[in-house]
Amino acid sequence: MPRPTAAQLAYGSCTVIFSTLAMLLLSQTSSGVGIAVIAVAALLLGLLVALTVPMPKRARVVAMRKPVGADREQTEEAVLTQS
Repeated sequence: MPRPTAAQLAYGSCTVIFSTLAMLLLSQTSSGVGIAVIAVAALLLGLLVALTVPMPKRARVVAMRKPVGADREQTEEAVLTQS
């Protein structure tokens, strides 16, 4: 599995922090179980966001081909210079 990019780490971390704060403020929970459930949900949401950030595309290697008659022209030139 490839290493996460900086964008994936940033988006995932921000998602965890902001979603945890939002859920804690909206639910107004004070129990340990409620806080644990919110923390786990925020971590899963952050992981989902980090994994859906598009990965950078790999550079494609393009093979260079010689023109069709290139080898023949070089051998003809070599024969003409030897003559």
